[in-house]
Amino acid sequence: MRAYAEVCQVNIQIFGKNKCFDTKKAQRYFKERRIKFQYVDIQRYGMSRGELTSVKNAVGLAALSDAPEVAYLAYDEDKLEKLLDCPELLKTPIVRNGKQATVGYCPDVWKNWE
Repeated sequence: MRAYAEVCQVNIQIFGKNKCFDTKKAQRYFKERRIKFQYVDIQRYGMSRGELTSVKNAVGLAALSDAPEVAYLAYDEDKLEKLLDCPELLKTPIVRNGKQATVGYCPDVWKNWE
């Protein structure tokens, strides 16, 4: 399977929190399959506007956060700004593969990326 992943150039990014159980499970999922990934500590580095917009386009804004600090905002652009300013409000892990993305632990989706 390693050769397959290298040939297909799987480009996985995991945005997560160090103390998040599902983030650790996501990292373990890709390590066990010898699929290279880039881990980004979302609390320390956040996400760029482009990265967050790409994930929003893939999964929808509602899937990114259920925090009351975001839910009370009326406009999607305001919600996006709040998530950019306070990345700790994002659900994790956020796993990206190009324009595809998932929020949470989603091995059923990831196996189709391999």
